[in-house]
Amino acid sequence: MAKRTAASTWVRMFNRNLAALTRNTRRVQTRAAKTAVKRATTPKAPPATPGDWLGGMALGPGGARRYHLYRPPDLQAGERLPLLVMLHGCGQDAAGFAQSTRMNALARRERFLVLYPEQDRLASAQRCWNWYDTRNGRAHTEVALILAAIDQVCLLQPVDRARVALAGLSAGASMAALIASRHPARFKAVVMHSGIAPGAADSTATALAAMRGHRLPAPWSPAPGQLLALPPLLVIQGGRDAVVAASNGPAAAAAWALAAGAAAGATRSQQRGQRHPMQVTDFKHRGRTAVTLVDVDQLGHAWSGGAANQAYSDAQGPDASRLVWAFVSKQFPAPVAAAPKAPPPAPVHPAFNLPALFNPFALRALKGATLKP
Repeated sequence: MAKRTAASTWVRMFNRNLAALTRNTRRVQTRAAKTAVKRATTPKAPPATPGDWLGGMALGPGGARRYHLYRPPDLQAGERLPLLVMLHGCGQDAAGFAQSTRMNALARRERFLVLYPEQDRLASAQRCWNWYDTRNGRAHTEVALILAAIDQVCLLQPVDRARVALAGLSAGASMAALIASRHPARFKAVVMHSGIAPGAADSTATALAAMRGHRLPAPWSPAPGQLLALPPLLVIQGGRDAVVAASNGPAAAAAWALAAGAAAGATRSQQRGQRHPMQVTDFKHRGRTAVTLVDVDQLGHAWSGGAANQAYSDAQGPDASRLVWAFVSKQFPAPVAAAPKAPPPAPVHPAFNLPALFNPFALRALKGATLKP
C-alpha cells in the first residue's frame, strides 16, 4: 500500500512538472514566434536621403509583391528620369538593400529613379528570388510580377521608358539576368553582382550545384548568321565568394558574349585609393561593348563598396554603385528634351473696357453714350 501511494505521488509530481514544462515551453515558443513575426512584418526605416521613399504593390500571376521607389527631390515639370531596378539578395529587403548600396544618394546626385521590388517570405523564407525554378514555372511568375511593378511605376511616375536598366545582387543578380534574357527589348543594360547566368539551373538541386561552380550555363546558340539582341551586361564577381563560386562570373560573361558575338579584349588592372584592386575585361562586337567583367579577387559575397554597417556589404571593395551607374548610363540614349510650351494667345481687346460695365461710376458716365464698333 505504501509503495502504491509513493508511486502515485511520484506520478502526480511528474505530471505536474510535465504540465508546467509544457506551459513554459509554449509561452517561450509563442513569445519567440510573436517576436519573429513582429520583426518580419515591421518595415525598416527608409534610407535617410532627401527625396521620396514611396511604397507600392504589384499584382501578377504569382500573387502580389511589395516594392519601394526612391524619387529624387525637386522634380521639374515635364522632366523624365531614367529608372534603375534594383533586386536584392537573400536575407535582404528593399530598405536594407538601399542602405547597403547607398544607391539613393547616387540617384539624388545623378537624378534617376530607383525601384526596389521586394520578395515575400511566403514565396521564400529567406526572401530569395526563385530565379532557378524554371522547371515548374515559378521563376517565370516572379519575372511577371517584377515586370508588373516596373509597368506600374512607369505609368505613375515620370519615367523615361527609353532609359530603364536592371541590377541585382546574388539571387537578385540571377533574376535580373533572367528577366533581361527573356525581355531584352525592355532594358538598355543589366548588371549581375555575384550571380549566376540563366540556363545554369532549373531546380533547387541544380541551383546549389551551380552556386558551387559545378554547373555552367548552357551555350545560347542563335540561328546561323544571327545574334541575340541582348542588352549590354556588367558582371561584378568576388574571388573570395563562399556562396557563389567565383567561376560563375567569367562563365556568365562568356555565355552572354557568345550570344552577342563579342570577343574578349585585354584585361586591365584598376585600383582607386585603398580599395581592393579589380581586373576589368571588355567583350566587344564591332566596337560596341556587349559585356564587361569586373573581377575583385579580395571580395567575398557582398556588395562591393557598400555601407560598412550593413550585411552583405564590403566597404573596402570598389564602389559597385558607381560602377553600375557609369555602365548603364553609357547605354542610355540622350534624353529627349521636353517640347517648349506654346505661348498663351494674345488677349482680345474689345472696343470698350469690359470691367467698366461692372463699375457703377463708369456706368453713370456711359449712360446715354453710343458704343462704336
